[in-house]
Formats: sequence, C-alpha cells, structure tokens
Amino acid sequence: MARYMEALTVERGGFRIKVPETWWEFDVRPESRDDSIRRMVSERVQQRPELEQYRDTYVDFLQKAAADAWKSGALYCGCMAESFGGDTPITGSVTVSLIGGRNERGEPLSNDPAVIASQLAVKEAKREGDSWRKVTTVDIPGVGPAARTHGIEDIAVPGDALNRTIRAVLMQTYIPVPGQEGKVALVAGSSQVLDLADSFFDIFDAITSTFRFTG
Repeated sequence: MARYMEALTVERGGFRIKVPETWWEFDVRPESRDDSIRRMVSERVQQRPELEQYRDTYVDFLQKAAADAWKSGALYCGCMAESFGGDTPITGSVTVSLIGGRNERGEPLSNDPAVIASQLAVKEAKREGDSWRKVTTVDIPGVGPAARTHGIEDIAVPGDALNRTIRAVLMQTYIPVPGQEGKVALVAGSSQVLDLADSFFDIFDAITSTFRFTG
C-alpha cells in the first residue's frame, strides 16, 4: 500500500483534488469522453484479445455511463484497480460532483453543513451483515466544515428495470460551494470490496481532505 503515498493533483473548473498516482481517470467530459473511452477499451482489448467480440458493447455501456454521470453533475471520476497478489483486484473510485436542490417553493436548499447533516438519515445494522450508515460533520483543511456519511450501503443500479442494488463501501462528503447558494461539491468514494471497508474509509478521507476550491 506504500504506492498510495505518491499523489497526482487533478484540476477541473473550480476545484482541485489529489488522488494516488496509480489511479486513472474515467473521463466524463462531453468534449473528450467518447474518444477517451474508445482508447481505453482498445488498450484493454489489446491486453486481452478474447474481449474483441464485446468491444462495441463495452464502448456503448461506458459512454452511456459517462453521459449519465455528467448529467447528474459529475465533473471528475478517478478509479483504481490494483492487484496485491490475490485472485481478485482491489477496486475503488472517487467522484466529484456539483449538485444543488430547491424546495417546493423554488428556493435553494441550505448548504449549511449542520443543516445537511440533520437531513441525512442514520441507518443502524440490526444484525451482522446488514447495511449501515453514519452521519457526521468534518473539517476540510483550508475549506471548512462539511457534512459526511459513511457506511456499507445498498446502491441502486441506475436504469435497472428490476430495481437491483449493489452493496458497497460508501463515503459521501458534502462541501458548501462559496458564493453559490444551495450548491455543494459532493466528493463520493466507493468500493465493492467490503472486507477492506476501514482501509477504504481512510483512503477516501485522505483524498477528500485534499479537496480545494480554485478561482
């Protein structure tokens, strides 16, 4: 895990964040995502020629996923897939999104961390193996307070007609955007490697702590 000590700074319009240098970006930007995804799939097919027959399926699926992510407010998505000697790679991701909402009167919702935290639901595990969620407020160095949830959660599969879910390690931090009423930067870290939940919470916290607004 020593490789996580080296960091790569990613800058986008309005913010920057540091991720481990071994991570790669899943490009969601409209002007570059289609070409980026085609190159990414081509590189993987070169490594594993048996996937050639699925090339178009992979490209279509990833392009739709990138378009959906952008529409939902995602500005950056960093991913990891590391093998530490086991049969299954260790995978995870961090996404930065700009989100906001309005109440029934059309007024912007509060982006005050204490208010957001009070509106987020805590979930207790009733028995071993159940999903759970804790709600806290944290202080981002150089940024200020933010609301946060972390836990083992069942995440709905977008667009799935059967309403299926995926269980994942999930941390979400809601950082108020200065000067933009009702807007927050949502830094979300997730992984399906449940046995390493505590380690991923540490990683996601460390990455989120590097978030800074720019401009």
